[in-house]
Amino acid sequence: MPREWDESDVRIRPNKKGSRPRTKDRPAHHEAIIGRIITVDRGRYTAIVDEATPQERLLIAARARELRRSPVVVGDFVALVGDVSGEPDTLARLVRIEERRTVLRRSADDSDPVERVLVANADQLVIVVAAANPEPRTGFIDRALVAAYDAGIEPLLLITKTDVKEPTDLLAHYEQLELKILLSRTALEQSEAAGSANLVNDAVEQLRDELDGKVSVLVGHSGVGKSTMVNALTGSQRATGGVNAVTGRGRHTSSSALALRLEDAQPGSWIIDTPGIRSFGLAHVDPNRILQAFQDLEPGIEDCPRGCRHDEAAPECGLDLWVDSGRAGEGGAARLESYRRLLSAIRAVQ
Repeated sequence: MPREWDESDVRIRPNKKGSRPRTKDRPAHHEAIIGRIITVDRGRYTAIVDEATPQERLLIAARARELRRSPVVVGDFVALVGDVSGEPDTLARLVRIEERRTVLRRSADDSDPVERVLVANADQLVIVVAAANPEPRTGFIDRALVAAYDAGIEPLLLITKTDVKEPTDLLAHYEQLELKILLSRTALEQSEAAGSANLVNDAVEQLRDELDGKVSVLVGHSGVGKSTMVNALTGSQRATGGVNAVTGRGRHTSSSALALRLEDAQPGSWIIDTPGIRSFGLAHVDPNRILQAFQDLEPGIEDCPRGCRHDEAAPECGLDLWVDSGRAGEGGAARLESYRRLLSAIRAVQ
């Protein structure tokens, strides 16, 4: 006689990953507090919360699993939950990255499609170069200017070691730009002669005025005096280094980005010191936006024919006429060459 089946015979295989159904809905974390990331170190994020209040404190946080593919960088504002007391040996959880106002990015080189976010929510980019030892590279400065304008960040050029060599040619190269330039002498002379000490202090005070009330990020090659200036402005003790006598390049002294509070300044005044970099790739930048970093050349495109690519293969390019007329200043020809070199490098990989 055949057996009769009923619902009691139905067996449901248990879920190996747990009995609760999976969902894509994530908690909103309305109770989270907002903090500013000031440093990142091996998967741990240091954030300052309740900034400029009696409750101000530092939290160490770990990133939530759902954010594992989202880079968190210095300058980010983030939502924090869990233990947010800031007590020793406590760990908060970083559950959300707030919308970024500005993002400064670079790639390892122009052929690298992977962009790297350097810092977030900065107001100003301070490009630090030395007048000598190591020699300044206009190509690096131009690349940094392109990155700054592309990110919507105001650039400022700081030239150090002007006692070693007068930066006459460098100043002439950028004389037609609306670019604020500050000059500084080496900190070494500060301990050797009182007169030089006054010059150093003057440079520090001028830069402090420019940084007051802003979040500023400093970028530059190793050995240009970046960390020395940061120490003078913040009272910190960032390691400083010299220049390799064989290669002429600076030695790396900063290994990670760090936000430091500007001394005797308005609340919200931060300096972000970055590790010395040797290349500033622009693979992420639209070639059509490069010209905005060359304000002295930009008016020349008004005389360009329709569809002009502004490169050397365009014999009727208005930029050549603009430079030949002298309206781009003495350094116009060199600036045009730099622009076209950048344009060619980026177009080659896009």
